[in-house]
Amino acid sequence: MVPVLVAFEDITHLFAEFERTAFRLETRRSYASDRAGARFQAFMHGTEPGPEPDNPWHVNVRTKTEQGARFARVRIIDEPPTDGQRFLMAAAAANPGEDIRVLARGDAVRLELPDYDFWLFDSRTLVRFHIDGQDVTTGVEVIDDPAEVLAACRARDRAWPLAAPTAEVWAQVRSSV
Repeated sequence: MVPVLVAFEDITHLFAEFERTAFRLETRRSYASDRAGARFQAFMHGTEPGPEPDNPWHVNVRTKTEQGARFARVRIIDEPPTDGQRFLMAAAAANPGEDIRVLARGDAVRLELPDYDFWLFDSRTLVRFHIDGQDVTTGVEVIDDPAEVLAACRARDRAWPLAAPTAEVWAQVRSSV
């Protein structure tokens, strides 16, 4: 069956509407949207990404966490991490309110985690990213099929306990560069 894709912008309301948990699995070595941004370019020239408290994403995260909701991510990283992965680790400190952790790609393979990115809202709604070979998101698929949602919940539950806090890993990576 051909998936029905929608633009990412069409699902952004889910970030304000979820009640308890929003979980993201990030599997890519790089994202085109990051590489195109000024913060990534500055990072590649030695400037660490700073906080952006007025960024709409951060405003929403603050609002939701003040209401008792939780944002969590597991980012799969290579050894050594790619420039894109290093950038995301450096930027994680500027994402207050999110619990962002990293997991080595070898562990992700051993755990048989999916090889695609997704958001999981309240363990009920799965948003699967479709990303092309140039790391551009071509659309997302909103899935509420119980079997697929359960598979995403299980992937989250396998990954989370083994993932390390980003700050710890970033300190080690930064000291080795």
